[in-house]
Amino acid sequence: MARQAGMAPDGPRAYGPYSHYNIANGFVFISGQGPIDPVSGEPSLGSIEHETRLTLQNLERCLRAAGTDLAHVVRCTVYLKRLEDFPVLNRVYAEFFPQLPPTRSTVGVDLLVGTSVEIDCIAVLPEE
Repeated sequence: MARQAGMAPDGPRAYGPYSHYNIANGFVFISGQGPIDPVSGEPSLGSIEHETRLTLQNLERCLRAAGTDLAHVVRCTVYLKRLEDFPVLNRVYAEFFPQLPPTRSTVGVDLLVGTSVEIDCIAVLPEE
């Protein structure tokens, strides 16, 4: 199995030794993304709406760099610091996945760098 790893040139800096994405067997695996400003590389803390929106925009940047997009996402895992933020997260999430949303799990966790949300995903490459 051939595997290709990469970083999104317009994505946020990595907070550790990992790739933004890996491509294997027609699938794209995106590392957990959070509300990190892609220009400064620093967390952009704020409302759960703001943090969720920036997190999903960072996912989009990584997906584009890997040759796919949100419409091809088949699975997401959402890590949420405060489960009471779930309704607001859902509203923003629905804006990014308006049709045929991917399967998803949401878990409550304590996140790094003081952020409130992190999301990873698996997508397929578009058929050529």
